[in-house]
Formats: sequence, C-alpha cells, structure tokens
Amino acid sequence: MPLKSLLQLLLLAALWGGSFLFMRIAAPVIGPAVMIELRLFLAALFLLLIARLLRRHLQAGQHWKHFCMLGWFNTALPFLLLGFAAQTLSASLLSILNATAPIWGNLLISLRYRKPLTIKTLCGLSAGITGVGLILGFDPVLVQEGSTVAIIAVLAAALCYGIASCYAQGADHVEPFTNAHGSMWAATFLLLPLLPFFPAQASGDPQVIGAVLLLGIFCTGCAYLLYFRLIADVGASSAITVVFLVPAFGVLWGHLFLDEQIGWHTIVGASIVLCGVALVTNFNPLALLRKRRPTDV
Repeated sequence: MPLKSLLQLLLLAALWGGSFLFMRIAAPVIGPAVMIELRLFLAALFLLLIARLLRRHLQAGQHWKHFCMLGWFNTALPFLLLGFAAQTLSASLLSILNATAPIWGNLLISLRYRKPLTIKTLCGLSAGITGVGLILGFDPVLVQEGSTVAIIAVLAAALCYGIASCYAQGADHVEPFTNAHGSMWAATFLLLPLLPFFPAQASGDPQVIGAVLLLGIFCTGCAYLLYFRLIADVGASSAITVVFLVPAFGVLWGHLFLDEQIGWHTIVGASIVLCGVALVTNFNPLALLRKRRPTDV
C-alpha cells in the first residue's frame, strides 16, 4: 500500500474513531434521535455540495428503493442504535463492540448463499464472542442501569451493518459515491418519523454543538469521501481494513478527551475480537505491505 493511501487509511480510522467520542458527548445531552438526525442531515448536505461540484447526478427516481434499503440498514438504524447506547457506554466500548460488524456480515452472507462455514470462520466467530465476553465481564459498565440494553443495541447496530453488506452483495451496481449520497438522504428522511419517540432537549453548549458539527461534516461526510477514495486507489479489500484501526482510535480519543480508563481486559479483549475479524475476513496484513511487482495483474 502506498504511503499516501496508508496515511489516508489512518486519517479515516481517526475520523470514524472520533465519531464515538462525539456521540458520547452529544447523545446524553440532546438525545440520540436528534443527534443522529442532525448528523445525517449535515452529512447529506455536505455530500450534496460535493455532488454539485463534481456534477454527479443522484438518479433518485431510478434507485430510491435501493437507497432506502441501504440508508435504513447501513446508516439510519445502526446510527440510532449507537446513539442510544452512547448515553450509557464509553466511547472505547462502543468502538470495540462495533468492530464485530464484519463477523456478522460474513456469517449472514454464508447463510444467505448457503456457503458452509469454514474452520477459520468458526474460529473467528468464537474469538469474537470470547473477546466481547472478556471485555464485558471485567468492565464496570455492567453495574450501570441500562447497560445491558445499551450493549445489545451496539451489537444490533453491528448486525445491521452485516445485513447491509449482505444486501449489497446481491444489489444492482450503483457507483459508490452515489450510494453514499443517496443513502444518506434516504436515512435522513426515514429517521424523521421516529423523532417523537425519543426524548430530546435543546442545548446551547458549544461543546455539544461542536460535537454534532464534527460528527456530521467530518466523521460522516468527509469520512465517506475518504473511504471511497481509498476504494478507488487501493481496492475495497484493502480499504475495509480500516475496521482494525477504528477501535484503537476510539479507545485513544476516549482516554484523552473523556478520561476513560483503559484496563487490561480492554486491550486483550479488543485484540481477540480483531483477531476474530481477521480470521473471518481472511485479512492478511503482509499482503497490504507487499510491494506490487510489474508481473502482478
């Protein structure tokens, strides 16, 4: 992987890792639904501006069903679940549990296409479950009221990402940027009817306002653009390795800015989870660093 792409990958991981920090700051104050609706709307506006600059047409009339499906399972519902959980769980825990998404995705794809699970995949699933169990078993968050529901919400969000990836396997091909732009607008409108069911309050706190703006524009809008740039430059299989770096930044930002403690169980459990993800996704770090030879196709 070229140095430029590697730096972009680190920046993307830092942005997506920062999203858990900003959700943790804003969700307890203004409520998860309003926070996520603002996040989606800001990101959609940002992508609309980029689309105008690039002269990209959305073709919503042709792909609206696809955008709604992708927008609900890949954006609106998982974002809402994560926002709900952010009222209780730490940014570190949110980022680690969310990293189980590739495990869910590969499991669902195997079930949908009736592909038998390999020994490596089964070992990866077992490692993921073991890592999550280790983290939760020693984390003091379990004594907090509502923590069990919050943990289930994060794992359900990861499952949603798995459903979205499974759906995308058999969906009609749509250009990646158009996918991001269209699904972001679809998610924005799909979430609107749910707002009355979640208590919310206004806040003039500059920290909360800043967190929402950074969450929408940078951690969502800019991050999507960066992700698709990586896909174009190094391919989807290399770009998706960002999932291994996001928890590291989630834990780091939580420790630096929210004074979240990093216990041995966090480090060991997260490592086991990521090993499980690597097994399930056939991730090979050496392949990324291998220098491409002229004879390579």
